[in-house]
Amino acid sequence: MFLGLDLGTSGLRALLVDETGTTIGAAEAHYSVSHPHPGWSEQDPQHWLDALAATLAALRADHAGAVSKLRGIGISGHMHGATLIDEKGAVLRPCILWNDTRSHAEAAHLDATPQVRALSGNIVFPGFTAPKCMWVATHEPQVFASIAKVLLPKDYLSFWLTGRAVSEMSDAAGTSWLDVGARAWSDVLLTASGMRRDQMPDLVEGSQVAGTVDDSRAAQLGLPKGVLVVGGGGDNAAAACGVGALHEGQGFVSLGTSGVLLAARESFSPMPASAVHTFCHAIPGTWYQMGVILAATDSLNWLSGILETPAGDLAGTLDDHIGEPQQVRFLPYLSGERTPHNDSSIRGAFLGLDIGTDRAALVRSVMEGVSFALRDSLEALKSTGARLDRVLAIGGGARSAYWVELLATILDLPVDLPAQGEFGAALGAARLAICGVTGADPKKIMTPPLVQKTIQPRQDVSAQYEAAYQRFHASYPVLRQLQ
Repeated sequence: MFLGLDLGTSGLRALLVDETGTTIGAAEAHYSVSHPHPGWSEQDPQHWLDALAATLAALRADHAGAVSKLRGIGISGHMHGATLIDEKGAVLRPCILWNDTRSHAEAAHLDATPQVRALSGNIVFPGFTAPKCMWVATHEPQVFASIAKVLLPKDYLSFWLTGRAVSEMSDAAGTSWLDVGARAWSDVLLTASGMRRDQMPDLVEGSQVAGTVDDSRAAQLGLPKGVLVVGGGGDNAAAACGVGALHEGQGFVSLGTSGVLLAARESFSPMPASAVHTFCHAIPGTWYQMGVILAATDSLNWLSGILETPAGDLAGTLDDHIGEPQQVRFLPYLSGERTPHNDSSIRGAFLGLDIGTDRAALVRSVMEGVSFALRDSLEALKSTGARLDRVLAIGGGARSAYWVELLATILDLPVDLPAQGEFGAALGAARLAICGVTGADPKKIMTPPLVQKTIQPRQDVSAQYEAAYQRFHASYPVLRQLQ
C-alpha cells in the first residue's frame, strides 16, 4: 500500500492506494490561515501535523489492514512557503505562505540582481521563498540569525516524519535559489539573497526516496516500521503526475481558487519576461511551464459574497451552453496578477455596466473574465515555445458545463473532463511513492485518467469571443494608468 498526502492551503488530503494506484480510502482534515496584517498570510505548521494525525487516524479506523501494509508515502504541497527551523528542528515563526505579498520590495530588488532570472528561469515574485527570507532578515533579525534550515511546507512534513531535511526539484524550483536548468542549488542565487548552502535541505528527485519514517513517529501515527518517504512534488507538479501530463503537448487547466494553465516540457526553455513559471517536474529530466492567475473561482466566490448567494447556485443558474460574449467586461485582478502582468498592486474592475445589467450578466462576465485571463496565460506559454494539443479540466470550476465550454472556445482547445475518480495532487504524490519504492517507470504509472467527455470549441461564436478577448487584453494597460 502507498499513501499520497496533499498539503493544501486550507486542508490536508490523505489518499491510500494499492500498487496499481487504485484507491483504497481517503480522508481530509482542515485548518485555517492567519492574516495578521494586510497582505500577510501565515500558517502554524503544527496545524499540518495535527491534520496528518487526524487523517491517518481516520484511515486506520476504516482500513486498518491496508494501513498495516503501507510501504511508501509521497507528499504534495502548496509551494513557496518559508518554514524556518533552528538547530534543534523547532519552528521559529509561523510559515509565510505562497499568497503572502509583504516581500514585494525584496522581490523587486532580487529580481533586478544580475544572473537571478537567468539561473532561476523565472521572475522573482513576492510569493517566492527567497524574498520572504530577505524580509525576515530586515524585520525579524533575531529569527533570521537562528535559521538552521529553510523548509518548504511539504518538506517540513517529511522532516517531521523522517528527521531528514530533504526537498525535491519541483518545489525547490519555486524558491529563487535553484538553478532550474541544472537542477541544483545555486551559490550565486543563495548569496544574492543572503543565504548559505548549509541552510538548504538536501535535494532528490520527486520519485526518489528521501528517508524512512522514524520508528517513534511510526508508533505515534499507527504506521508499520520501515515506511519510505519519497521526495514528492509541489502541488501543480504532483497534479500533473496525477493526470499523466509528462510529455510535450500534454497539460491541464485548473479552475480552483487560483487558475493554472500547465504545459509539460521535455527541455528547459525559460522566458522569465513572459511571467510564465518554468519549474522542474517531479520526475527526472522533465520540466513544466505554467501561467497562473490569482483569482479564478475566487472571483466567483467574491461575487457570491456580494450577492449573498452560494457560488454553486450562481453557476447553476446558467445554461449548459454559451451564447455570444457579454457586454459587461470583468477584469479578475482582485488580488493582483501573475501571468502575464507580474503586478501585485493591480486591482479588478467591471466595465460596461448599464441599467439593464442583471445578476446573470455579472456571473457570465466573471466567468468570461477568468477565461480571458487564462487565454493571456496561453499566449504567454506559446511565446516560450510550449505547446498544448488539448487540456484536462480540473478544479471546482470544471463542474460548470457553461464555464468549460466557454474556456474551450476562448482557448480554442478541446477540453477533456475526467471520469469520476481520483486524479489530483494526492494521487500524483501516491504515484511518486509507488515509483520511488518499487522502481517502476513513472511513464507507465502516471497515465492520464479516463475521459468522460470532451468539450470542443464553439466555432459558431469563436470570432465574437476572439474580438472580446482582444478588448479584454487591451483593458489592462488602461486600468493600470487609472490606479
